[in-house]
Amino acid sequence: MKVPGKLQMTVWLLGIAGAALFIAIILHQNLSKVGEAFATAGWAIVAVVVYHLVVPVFLDTLAWWVLFPRSDRLPLRKLLWMRWIGESVSTLVPSAAVGGDLVRARLAAISGAPLPIAAATVLVDLTLGVFTQAAFTILGVILLVAVTGQRNFVRPTLIGTLIGVAGVVGFYFVQRRGMFGFLAKIVARLANSPEWQSLVAGGQTLDQTVRALYARRKAVVACCAWTIVSLVAGSGEIWIALHALGLHATVANAVILQSMVLTIRSAAFAVPSGLGVQETGYYFVGQLLGIPDYLAITLALIARVRELALGIPGVICWQLIEGRRLWRARLAANAR
Repeated sequence: MKVPGKLQMTVWLLGIAGAALFIAIILHQNLSKVGEAFATAGWAIVAVVVYHLVVPVFLDTLAWWVLFPRSDRLPLRKLLWMRWIGESVSTLVPSAAVGGDLVRARLAAISGAPLPIAAATVLVDLTLGVFTQAAFTILGVILLVAVTGQRNFVRPTLIGTLIGVAGVVGFYFVQRRGMFGFLAKIVARLANSPEWQSLVAGGQTLDQTVRALYARRKAVVACCAWTIVSLVAGSGEIWIALHALGLHATVANAVILQSMVLTIRSAAFAVPSGLGVQETGYYFVGQLLGIPDYLAITLALIARVRELALGIPGVICWQLIEGRRLWRARLAANAR
């Protein structure tokens, strides 16, 4: 079996395990109560879907937009639908969490951004996003301790966060040292063919572009600022759901749930869509906040419905774009 086949098999096995965990959590609940609570929150589900698109996705788009140099910057409205499609792919397509980022880089390049700029802005956006999410995790831990008084989970959470940040710091320095040109040289030497030298030049160009983006300090700070605003503002959709379910809807509780669930899902990034993992996060964090089990699962289901409501149209749009390009390429080839 080839290595890509092994990776694909691993992704599918993790997806099956996540689906099994999801089903087990649902079946463990009183389904009639979950159904009643879900029906009660009917209007809120629509509000959550609209809120997510208008607030977090828009703010995330701003964070990406400011990284583009002015001469190569695409219109914000174009980047908005690219960000939406990228998030949809990351959420619904079994490709771990990075598939959507590759798609939005490709869409940016297709729409006129130079390929090195498109790829580099996504890479830098991803790297800075991990740093800001680590800060958001710490904020969630502080609020959780303040609200519940429990401290037994603080150490493992902080240790896990520090390990993740250390890994990203290493990734950052590798980027600054020229990782793509280095990898391209290795591939070219193994291939032992002059045709692969263009890959080396492309890798070096991407390295230079990444360094140039990091050198734009104001843009880096602005990206981090918009990202942390997006994370905090994204808690608003949880606040809407809490309010609709008649729970104690406070900003602190919404931020705690948003922060802790995102942290748990990020730790299990290899599980497609975080299936089962995200629901477990809502379940256990909800217990700490005194939320009944069936209502915590209802919150998780509302989040899943939001992902499907925005994700399915996003994936369809992506397929239509790729299908149209393929069709045009075939027509052009047949016309020759």
